[in-house]
Amino acid sequence: MSSKNTSRRKFLKNTTIATAATALLPDLLFAKNSFLRSAVTAPSEKVNLACIGIGNRGQQIIEEFAKTGLANIVALCDVDMGAPQTQKIMGHFPQARRFQDFRQMFDKMGNEIEAVCIGTPDFSHFPITMMAMALGKHVYVEKPMARTFNEVELMMKAAEKYNKVVTQMGNQGHSEGNYFQFKTWTEAGIIKDVNKIVAHMNSARRWHGWDTNIKAFPAAESVPSTLDWDIWQMQTFGHDYNKDFVNGQWRCWYDFGMGALGDWGAHLLDTAHEFLDLGLPTEVKPLKLTGHNDFFYPMSTTLSYKFPKRGNKPKVEVLWYDGVDNLPPIPKGYGVQGLDPNIPPPSTGDIKGPKLNPGKIIYSKDLIFKGGSHGSTLSIIPEEKAKAMAAQLPQVPKSPSNHFKNFLLACKGQEKTRSPFAVAGPLSQVFCLGVIAQWTGDKIKFDREKKIITNNRKANELLVGPPPRKGWEQYYKI
Repeated sequence: MSSKNTSRRKFLKNTTIATAATALLPDLLFAKNSFLRSAVTAPSEKVNLACIGIGNRGQQIIEEFAKTGLANIVALCDVDMGAPQTQKIMGHFPQARRFQDFRQMFDKMGNEIEAVCIGTPDFSHFPITMMAMALGKHVYVEKPMARTFNEVELMMKAAEKYNKVVTQMGNQGHSEGNYFQFKTWTEAGIIKDVNKIVAHMNSARRWHGWDTNIKAFPAAESVPSTLDWDIWQMQTFGHDYNKDFVNGQWRCWYDFGMGALGDWGAHLLDTAHEFLDLGLPTEVKPLKLTGHNDFFYPMSTTLSYKFPKRGNKPKVEVLWYDGVDNLPPIPKGYGVQGLDPNIPPPSTGDIKGPKLNPGKIIYSKDLIFKGGSHGSTLSIIPEEKAKAMAAQLPQVPKSPSNHFKNFLLACKGQEKTRSPFAVAGPLSQVFCLGVIAQWTGDKIKFDREKKIITNNRKANELLVGPPPRKGWEQYYKI
């Protein structure tokens, strides 16, 4: 029986493979301080970590896990092990076994793996995560959790079933200053009665400048000799290889990625979503879709999300802005801190509107808050109001661990993850609904209880998407 078939057999039987903390040689790390931290932790006390998707962003994730000194990097897996971006990271971990197919990796060394980190394209998070959880492996997966609403739903259900498995979505700001400040200020009643949130990401994207009159996917090109194109596509329907599908370009296409919203939404809205108990919206309406087409994301997007009352919390409208020409209105007293410092002031001609760094503006009944992305903390605006309230602000605790260390400590039973699937799943589904509104160009009405779109049959079908191609159906069964 082939290793792929063995993998399917194990998955379908939901066999949980016992894990062992195998003593390995110390990892080769990237800096002297990182090596010293690793050296004081015995290999037997580390988490045996397999890394799937090791180029580009995947490489950065592996480096961060290595810096904690708590991970044995035991396996490296990527569909293109011969590419420059994957060759680089393999040189840092020569002792790690190498694979091109994650299924073969689990078959051949499942008993040596305790946890996985997944740094692959959005659409491929799902099957890898589902197989890992079924085999009893702890999972760290980049944001967003998956590409479709239904895939996220299945991942949350699997996390409930395999409740001894630790899960963490990679929205790193969820373990930094903004997380603890938002939590503390909400509990203290500083942040309350929020009725509107504006999130904006106005930097240029990979698809900006593409022809929006597109009528078909780009023409087929020769597949690089080192790339397994069949595995790269995983459960998606067949596409011919093109360079504009790989190495980050996948984010541009509805079939593969989640656009600017899926890329930046979690870095801007995660704490507000969790601590304001937003849950799922009742409506998502496109207000602006510049260059709308059926294949890749608009040049500019403005979306309006409507969230209902939640207990004593009022209704909230969340507005999303992306596109270089699509800045949100800036409230009085915003100040200059949000301006991009790399853009010099104009010397001639009319003064142009400012370009903002990615961030958010939170409007409540009595206060307005300004914030950046990731772990950036909030400030009260205008400045005069902030000074008047300074004495009332509670002390914010410092983070005991960054996002990567938090995951590894949770694997060891010493902490709980701050962005488990139960928290990160509904947030990811908010972005999935926004993408459906972008793709269809239509307002969608959503039933939060039944989790269906009630006014648009095509949009409702996109909650699930097309059926997986043959050989990948097993991952949709729990």
